[in-house]
Amino acid sequence: MSISSALSNALSGLNAVSRAADVVSSNVANAMTEGYGKREIELTSQQLGRYGSGVSVVGVTRYHDPVVTGERRYAGAEAALENTRAEFYDSYAAAMGQADEKDSIAGRITGLETALIEAASRPDSEARLATVLDAASDLTTQINDASDSIMDTRMAADKEIAQTVDFLNSALQQVVDLNVAIQKQITQGYDANGLMDQRQTLVDQISEFIPVNEVEKDNGMISLYTNGGAFLVDSKAATLGFTQTPIITPDMTVYGGALSGLTINGLDMPTSTDKGPIAGGKLAGLFEVRDVLAPQAQTELDALARDLIERFQTPDADSTLAIGDAGLFTDGGVAFDVLNEEGLAGRISVNALVDPDQGGDLWKLRDGLGAVTEGDQGDATVLNSLANALQKSRVAASGGLTGIERSALGFAADIYSLAETNQLNAEADLTYASARRDSLEAIELENGVDTDQEMQRLLVIEQTYAANAKVISTIEALMDQLMGI
Repeated sequence: MSISSALSNALSGLNAVSRAADVVSSNVANAMTEGYGKREIELTSQQLGRYGSGVSVVGVTRYHDPVVTGERRYAGAEAALENTRAEFYDSYAAAMGQADEKDSIAGRITGLETALIEAASRPDSEARLATVLDAASDLTTQINDASDSIMDTRMAADKEIAQTVDFLNSALQQVVDLNVAIQKQITQGYDANGLMDQRQTLVDQISEFIPVNEVEKDNGMISLYTNGGAFLVDSKAATLGFTQTPIITPDMTVYGGALSGLTINGLDMPTSTDKGPIAGGKLAGLFEVRDVLAPQAQTELDALARDLIERFQTPDADSTLAIGDAGLFTDGGVAFDVLNEEGLAGRISVNALVDPDQGGDLWKLRDGLGAVTEGDQGDATVLNSLANALQKSRVAASGGLTGIERSALGFAADIYSLAETNQLNAEADLTYASARRDSLEAIELENGVDTDQEMQRLLVIEQTYAANAKVISTIEALMDQLMGI
């Protein structure tokens, strides 16, 4: 081997070692960076004629396991979906209140029942009649507030859907832009791994809302499509469409045209959480809250409000009522109409005839809402009838909890129990999904940067660098000796 060949080999070795040190330092620096793919340098020996001519750097490879990453994305989307459900049931159960709490709906029913019994023991006491009015008002207010909470949840879900659609449209276009930039970098012979890291982070964010499959194409480009077969990124980005509704009332549905659905490239898309183009992620969960879970909760509350109104809107509860008269509880001041149950929980109120602040008289709680003049102050017949009406077991006419006779308290307790059961089930599903996601994230990290291994590689690089530098210094000494001859 000639001195020039030896010098060429050593110089190429220094260049390769320097590049390797750069790769190792990048790995160590980004060991905790989300979306970062571990780099590995690729080297090959150079050949000049029949002799070796050092080493050359082929490139830097970004390590990526598409199977593990894909599974982790699905698990993350499932966890986001279950978290959306759990948050809804938690807010619904909170709005109902625990059955054993005084300020819950069940607690307010118990308070009204107690007030009626105490007033019946002293029907001449105006203070006890006022307590009945307050208890009845507290009950209707609690039901109204729970109904308002459900409507607020629906509007919040609708708003978040709009924000999510805006984000997805922006993110999908960014993926397309990164595709183009990566293709350009690769075709020009530059390192595009940093851009690939950015793209992976974007796809991770997208998959939380809509689970996506990633397909690799030529020159580092990718396509994205959902499990339901909707393409989100190919040669260009898909466009998602949605219109936010500022005010939502119980009667408004997407099927009736009052609420916006989702479109992809102008085509209407189903939004089911189980199957369809966007199934399995947070976006589908938000649609489920707005269009399924919250309306079902509203239906249950409306059934409870109806049950309360109908209990007191009969001659058995108040013999002074005529057919069609409103009882102690009303639908916004009028008698309940079975054809107008939707949203009843938000309208239920105490009859103004017993409220002095609305021109009524407290004594009508004792003598009957249909009484024209005040009767015997010691007569507790109507008060006892009202208490019996509240305690009486009857079959609810609506709300999905039909077929079983319940008292008013039993009905409220069963609705809360159903909400709490759904909450516990959602939290259990969330725990499972989160554990699966965390497990896959751990596997992905194991395949990522191992700082111990990188430091070991750095020691080898240091030794290799020193060896190549020693060759150059030796060649320099030889050249000095030759020049001195």
